Amino acid sequence: MLVAGVDEAGRGPLAGPVVAAAVILHPERRIGGLRDSKLLTPPVREKLAVVIRARAVAWAVGESGVAEIDALNILQATLLAMRRAIERLSTRPEVVWIDGLHCPAIEYPARAIVDGDRIIAAIAAASILAKTARDAQLVALDREYPVYGFARHKGYATPEHLAALRQHGPCAVHRRYFAPVAQSEFDF
Repeated sequence: MLVAGVDEAGRGPLAGPVVAAAVILHPERRIGGLRDSKLLTPPVREKLAVVIRARAVAWAVGESGVAEIDALNILQATLLAMRRAIERLSTRPEVVWIDGLHCPAIEYPARAIVDGDRIIAAIAAASILAKTARDAQLVALDREYPVYGFARHKGYATPEHLAALRQHGPCAVHRRYFAPVAQSEFDF
């Protein structure tokens, strides 16, 4: 059975897109070390991402940008990113297993699995691809907006990031309706 595992990265940060990945693993091309991306170091995630892309039957990434997050809310933007990733798969899955509580509106049978990234290899693989893709985008955004330190904190509300927001105000990639940005006295 062709199972697509789906997961996202970037629901909680104050800046940048939410990124989702969908992965159909090959049953005969096992990949050792797959687990929730949050449990892996960045170098291990990067190495596994290369192996996943090489050995998977199919994989794809989708995202929702800051404007969509602000317009829809983070849950709906996440589901949209997931749907985009699933729709971009080069091979049609028979079923889709999604990490979390909610399934996007898709044409395939789908099941939400809480902590799926810790127990289902295809979801763990999707977790790794989503995280590495989003991290690469935040490193690129750091070059465009160096005062915020995106390469270090990936847009999360670290003390460094909050201090930069206080000093410089938000930039174009900040999520305007997330509390630390919206509740501040920044001039938009």
